[in-house]
Amino acid sequence: MQFSRIITPVEAIQIWNASSSGFSFVISYESRSGSGLQGKPGFVASWRYQNRSAVKVIGSPFKTLTDAEQACDVVLGHLTSDNPSSRRSVYSN
Repeated sequence: MQFSRIITPVEAIQIWNASSSGFSFVISYESRSGSGLQGKPGFVASWRYQNRSAVKVIGSPFKTLTDAEQACDVVLGHLTSDNPSSRRSVYSN
């Protein structure tokens, strides 16, 4: 997947998104202070399918954007796998 940065009116907010096979992925950068998104510091990844609720990617927040992108690729592999037990594992967090 190729993540693209979303441009927002608030420069401090950092969000990237990508989609594949009907699944949407979002990565946001959070910190404990500042004018951006607030939370545990790091890159938080989540995914959703169509209009269903978002699910946080296990391991979030990640130290780097690359780590978050790689985790999303792994989750997509599980979600599109022919193995049902592989798909169930991405829901446990």
